[in-house]
Amino acid sequence: MEPVVILTLVAAIVVVFLVASTVRIVPQARRYNIERFGRYRRTLQPGLNFVVPVADRINTKLDVREQVYSSDPRPVITEDNLVVNIDTVLYYQITDPRAAAYEVADYLHAIDQLTVTTLRNVIGSMDLEETLTSREEINSRLRAVLDDATGKWGIRVNRVEIKAIDPPHTIKEAMEKQMRAERDKRAAILHAEGERQAKILTAEGTKQKDILEAQGTQQAMILRADGEAKAVELVFQAVHRNNADPKVLAYKYLETLPHLASSDNNTFWVIPGELTEAVRTVTRAFGDQATAGAPTPPQPAEAGTADAASPESLVPELGAGSTVSLDAAAAADEAEKQAAAAVSDAKAEAEAAMSSQVPRRGQTSGD
Repeated sequence: MEPVVILTLVAAIVVVFLVASTVRIVPQARRYNIERFGRYRRTLQPGLNFVVPVADRINTKLDVREQVYSSDPRPVITEDNLVVNIDTVLYYQITDPRAAAYEVADYLHAIDQLTVTTLRNVIGSMDLEETLTSREEINSRLRAVLDDATGKWGIRVNRVEIKAIDPPHTIKEAMEKQMRAERDKRAAILHAEGERQAKILTAEGTKQKDILEAQGTQQAMILRADGEAKAVELVFQAVHRNNADPKVLAYKYLETLPHLASSDNNTFWVIPGELTEAVRTVTRAFGDQATAGAPTPPQPAEAGTADAASPESLVPELGAGSTVSLDAAAAADEAEKQAAAAVSDAKAEAEAAMSSQVPRRGQTSGD
């Protein structure tokens, strides 16, 4: 009994082993390459699969999902002989597990080396500035070359991205200085534009202010001139309505002469020719009053005295438009003194004439 039991147990164990070796369960997104006696037989798909025990074995297990491979920074020389370190990121997917396992020994190493050589060819035809600004072009050219080369390996390159481009330290400093200079330039331009706009606005404001002030001054002068014209018209009408005596007008004319030099800026004063006529008019006025009070004609001696003391002889004869090259204030004082002297002389003459006529009237009444 014991040998039979042992044989049965051995047979059961062999059957279980054979069954376990026959069944293969493949997970989703995985592919298994099966070899029979060392030769590729088939690729197992996801799910339950059966193989021949002992004869079939799994050679490679591949993941057919899209995968990411990041390479190390590699030195690359640009067209302007600058060494930059560039590292790339590769997105790929296995489309043919048999080719990926049997066409290339290590597809990751092959893709990495192909990426480096292609990158050096592409960057070698560009300068540093073009390299930094042409990432999209570099990515597209890399993807085209890699996709064409890895197609026979059963791999599809979906995307290639340049992760970083590191120029030398000195180049970084120069680039920073250049960027700083560009920023300073833009700032200076913006500041200049701001000052220009501010000056334009200030000039426009000043222009509008001057225009408004000029218009206001013009209106004020017009109104002032209208007021003065109306005042002169009213004075003129009042004078003519009251029938003013020419003698009063001549006296007022003489009173106005000193005010001509009242301003401090007058250094040249023109004495009008009417000054002599005005003095004569005043003198005649007082002389007529004196003669009107005494109907008896004066004695020849008195007439001679009157003629000698006549104000007309005390006033200098000035022609029309004559000018005196004196200081304005001095000229005004001189004219005022002359006018005052002429008036005082005329008054004195009139009083002397009246006093000399009073006794004669008394004598006539006594007789």
